[in-house]
Amino acid sequence: MKVTTKDVEYIAQLSRLTIPESEMEKFTEQFNQILNYADILNELDTKGIEPTAHVLPLSNVLREDVAVEGVSQEVALMNAPAVHDGGFKVPRVIE
Repeated sequence: MKVTTKDVEYIAQLSRLTIPESEMEKFTEQFNQILNYADILNELDTKGIEPTAHVLPLSNVLREDVAVEGVSQEVALMNAPAVHDGGFKVPRVIE
């Protein structure tokens, strides 16, 4: 697939980018180099290779999801700078 300057102008428009006319040829050449590299990768024999999400054998290390007892209201409010009617007192933000 060969990209033309008209294609680059269209892609720039879709991307809401302004590419100066003086750089249009440079971008066209770079797009074509990227597509040529992708064509080279498409020629590789990948039969028998499993798809992967990551190049390293990573797995999530998560703790067991176990319900635990929460803190009481008194303990939660213990370090509050101001308390009002059993809750945190905060500055008014909506007038």
